[in-house]
Parts: sequence; C-alpha cells; structure tokens
Amino acid sequence: MVDATKTKKVVSSSNTRKKTVSRSRYSKAEIYEIFATFEKDNPEPEGELNHSNEFTLLVAVVLSAQATDAGVNKATKHLFQIADTPEKMVALGEDKIREEIRTIGLYKNKAKNTFLLSQMLIEHHGGQVPQTREELEALPGVGRKTANVVLNIAFGQPTIAVDTHLFRIANRIGLAPGKTPLDVEKKLEKVIPPEFMQHAHHWLILHGRYICKARKPACDRCIIYDLCKSKEKILKGTN
Repeated sequence: MVDATKTKKVVSSSNTRKKTVSRSRYSKAEIYEIFATFEKDNPEPEGELNHSNEFTLLVAVVLSAQATDAGVNKATKHLFQIADTPEKMVALGEDKIREEIRTIGLYKNKAKNTFLLSQMLIEHHGGQVPQTREELEALPGVGRKTANVVLNIAFGQPTIAVDTHLFRIANRIGLAPGKTPLDVEKKLEKVIPPEFMQHAHHWLILHGRYICKARKPACDRCIIYDLCKSKEKILKGTN
C-alpha cells in the first residue's frame, strides 16, 4: 500500500524543483552586469539582414525563417534593387519573386507571402509598414518574432525577438528559462533592466550565433564567462 504522506512529499518536492528551474539563476545585479558587459563590448549592435527601408526589412525577416541571414542577403541582393517598395513588389509578381529567392528554403511559400503582404500593405496601410504588433501579425508570413524584429529595428521599440539562438541561450545559461519562445520573451521582459531593452535581443542573438554556439560553445572567448552559470560551461583552456 502506498504511503500517502510520502507521495505527497514527493509531489511537493517535484513541484518545487519545477518552480526553481523556471526562475532566472541570476540576481538583479548579475543580470545588470551581464548586459553592461555586452553594451561595453558592442554599444550599437545591429541585425545582420541587409535592408534599405522598413519594407525591405520586413520582407527580409519573413524570408529568414528557417534560413540563414547570409543566405537571405544573397537572395535579396538583386530583388531589393528592383523591388524595394510594396508597389514594385506587386508589379514584379509572385512568379518573378519566386525566381529571385529560389536559393533559400521554402521559397515558393515565401514568395507567395511576400506578394500577398505587399498587396495588403498597399490596400490597408497606404503602402507603409504598420507600427503595431497586431497589424504586423495580420500580414501573411508574419509571426510574433518577425513582428518584434521589425518593431525593434525599424521603429525603435524595445521588443525581444526570440529566435533559436536566443531561446537556446536563455535556457542554457539560465537567464530566462522557458519551454516556448513566448515564455522566454515574457521572462526576459521582466528581468532585463529597461536601459538595455532596446539592444538586448541583438546582444543575445549575436552571442548565441558566434560564441555560445549549439554544438561547441566558445567559452574561451565569452565576455560573460565569469558571470555564466551554465551547466555546460567549459573550463577555459580545455576547449
């Protein structure tokens, strides 16, 4: 017969562990120091998708889903020379858009979305990229992450765009553990000091892309090594 008291204790202990795991491993002072270090190293971080205006930024981010920034930049180099406005993109047509971006993954569906979102911008927004998340997410091919990138880079809003790199880092180092990108986004919004919010997601994405890489983190080059509380942390000089 199972002891109800023991069972209750086990469940309680399990729940406690879950709650602990979901919290940041860092104090407010430590989080401040992490972002102050990022800022000192790179005061004005920038996204790596090439664009010339709000519209080309929007299209580039839509095209970047499941593709590298380098691959998108290669595909859009000529496209943006001939179609850098919604009107020009619609005039170009879906078939020609598809030919221009055929080197990136899911290019057929992305060409369709690029054409349709260009139409919607003309019909509902006077050819301008909207400045609210709700309006952006109503466009074909635009999800929360894409909307956050556009709001941050194009319009200077302090949003957090959680991509695969940022999601991995937030969980790996225990800055803002979460099961979904939205979980991580909401937790980061709570713990990041306001003065660092504008550039926070750029710093974390770049750190994940070039330093805290998925397969082999370059801990020997990490500028927040002394603050890092990752269980995967590699001792300097051993990697």
